[in-house]
Amino acid sequence: MADRVTVIGWDGSPLSPAARSALSAATLVAGAAHHLARPEVPPAAERVRLGSVDLAARRIAGHRGTAVVLADGDPGFFGVVRTLRAPEHGLEVEVVPAVSSVAAAFARAGMPWEDARIVVAHQRTLRRAVNVCRAHPKVAVLTSPGAGPAELALLLDGVHRTFVICEELGTDRERVSVLTSDKAADHAWRDPNVVLVIGGGGGTPAAPWLAGHDPAVRPVRGWGLPTEEYDSEGHGPGTGTVRPGAGADPALRAAQLARLGPRTGDLVWDVGCGSGAFSVEAARFGAAVIAVDADPDACARTEATARRHGVPLQAVPGRAPHVLESLPEPDVVRIGAGGVQVVTACTDRRPERIVAHASTRDEAEAIGAALIAGGYLTESLLLQTVGLDPDTWSERDRSAVFLLSGRRIERAP
Repeated sequence: MADRVTVIGWDGSPLSPAARSALSAATLVAGAAHHLARPEVPPAAERVRLGSVDLAARRIAGHRGTAVVLADGDPGFFGVVRTLRAPEHGLEVEVVPAVSSVAAAFARAGMPWEDARIVVAHQRTLRRAVNVCRAHPKVAVLTSPGAGPAELALLLDGVHRTFVICEELGTDRERVSVLTSDKAADHAWRDPNVVLVIGGGGGTPAAPWLAGHDPAVRPVRGWGLPTEEYDSEGHGPGTGTVRPGAGADPALRAAQLARLGPRTGDLVWDVGCGSGAFSVEAARFGAAVIAVDADPDACARTEATARRHGVPLQAVPGRAPHVLESLPEPDVVRIGAGGVQVVTACTDRRPERIVAHASTRDEAEAIGAALIAGGYLTESLLLQTVGLDPDTWSERDRSAVFLLSGRRIERAP
């Protein structure tokens, strides 16, 4: 095992005395090609290219001598330190950090960043990174080959954002470009790069106290709130008429949210969004939301409700199931209108969870059968709520509705 492992971060500035001292004593140096070409690397030291960090860690663990790992920025921030410290390698490391590439990117942009979300985009995580960019107004994306600015822009189709693209930070070839997301796919970008994705509304207090996300920014506490919190006109889902309807009941909405569990990195479809109450509450959980309705007025109401509550979402007017064909893949789906046809179209896209509701038993049985046929473990409930007058404890209103929820059954490979 290596006698000592020092991890040195590099941000383009001269190495510190501590870093120079560790590097001069190294008998093995691991890093990217531009790190290994530095004049401070001892000529006699064994050199290991950092392709797979796991493979390099095994080489280091088997080395008898002093090892140094060179990495860009702060190696403890989405960097190599996590892998090197994994129990299977048994390495104890000393870290000499530098300015992280995210901090450098925001500095180049002249922006504060304690309110930013930070994601890593690989080909396997690109879709979830894009969902975070849909759902939050300030996101830093650490990209990789095949998951860079162009790919981000293509998957954000229809969602306007500003991109600040920082290429090869800290090098002589550093370049910072500011452009709208619809233009980013038209260019070739150099690796490595960091993309700041800005826009989509929301806001932060003058002196935030919590990095990444401050729940106090949202003006309303709680969820499953009364319908009037979202639509004082009392419009029913997707109808354009003044009719609350069973589908707008806050207790049903709370049960739907509980079964779907929308979270950061998810994309939620709300099909038949109505006043936007469900869409806004799903967005308040940190999920990206696409709200769909056949009534353009319902989409406009949903967008207005989202603005009032300080959350970004995308509203798409159109009649389901046809409008769903062009939408990106969902993680969870709430179906507020459309019946069996829409349920079948959604099960074909294989989201993890689906919820729907029905006013009659026959309709509920048909929806449940469609979920089962689509490969979903299905739960059916009859939810009844009775509103009471707090002064007299007499019944004020009553609502009864069937709730259907489906959990995807994983298919055998």
